[in-house]
Amino acid sequence: MDESVRVAVEDGDESEVVRIRGAEGEVTVGNATFRFDVGGVGGDGNETDGGRIVEAEADERRYVAPADAVPDRGTLRFEAISGRQRIDGILQRVEDGIVAWENSCPHKPEVQLDRGLGALVDGDQLVCHKHGARFNCDDGYCTRGPCRGRSLSPIGVTVRDGDVFLTDDRFEAGQRLDV
Repeated sequence: MDESVRVAVEDGDESEVVRIRGAEGEVTVGNATFRFDVGGVGGDGNETDGGRIVEAEADERRYVAPADAVPDRGTLRFEAISGRQRIDGILQRVEDGIVAWENSCPHKPEVQLDRGLGALVDGDQLVCHKHGARFNCDDGYCTRGPCRGRSLSPIGVTVRDGDVFLTDDRFEAGQRLDV
């Protein structure tokens, strides 16, 4: 790369702006690191195939859990992360895969559906332990209880090669909470 590029990295109150002249490198500010490779070859000489190193790092950060760790009749807690904001979520197995919801009852958002031992699943419904509200497992719609007619807040996930990854654009990282 012959021309310089201006790169800005921010982490909370800290920020740094630098001029980059090389084809690869990294800039770190606080807990944030921006790594790049625009020339197709990483610093170790390995091919990156037009950015696969960056994609692999993003996949690693968006990894949540192995799919077989999600119970058949219950939930698995995880955290979806956006900057300094962390949303407690739950993974739930459904007929055609795995879905994720914010771990919060729409009636009283401070009430977690899964307090760490798995939420109660009765048939095809997730049950709030505090209010008895019942939510369809497939779409999160509340069919009974104080929040009837409302729905759980979904978090986008996908299963790929036996692992669960975040796909929700609101979050850049995820992590399992029960390990």
